[in-house]
Amino acid sequence: MVLGMSLATYTQLHVLISFLGIGSGVAVMYGFFRGHRLNGLTLFFLVTTALTSIGGFGFPFTQLLPSHILGVLSLIALTIAIGARYGGKMQGASRWIYVVTASISLYFNVFVLVAQSFEKVPGLHVLAPTQKEPPFAIAQGVVLVLFIGLTVMAVKRFHPESAVSGISNAPVSRPKRAA
Repeated sequence: MVLGMSLATYTQLHVLISFLGIGSGVAVMYGFFRGHRLNGLTLFFLVTTALTSIGGFGFPFTQLLPSHILGVLSLIALTIAIGARYGGKMQGASRWIYVVTASISLYFNVFVLVAQSFEKVPGLHVLAPTQKEPPFAIAQGVVLVLFIGLTVMAVKRFHPESAVSGISNAPVSRPKRAA
């Protein structure tokens, strides 16, 4: 029993919250590219991702595992993201700090999704039964490179003050004068 639930029910709830965190995180990252704050969705992403990280500690364990270390790192990244987003109001350096730490938190969730997929999906498990085989490393490497690229692009493109105020970094085209 975990929090009054069977372990199976707790696991299902944890997986559901994790998927909600990943889905909302992908939408928030898309918002970064468009320069949109997505306030409600961002709050949902941060809460579900925190619940996922905290919830991982509810599973029975007898020793410190890599998943616990990842959970702690995710909570640290989330704390920084929340501070930059709401405390720093995304002004100055807090804008890119927020984007980077929110992206790291999403990456950690996707990292676990890939690891769990190789553990639970029979077709993937056959390819990497101990998660030390090349297919697992390649999959995680691709995810890491993808997230690094997306995060760099998001930092460059996320300027919510421009989207809100109508200010744009795009060149201004002016009408030509009649002669």
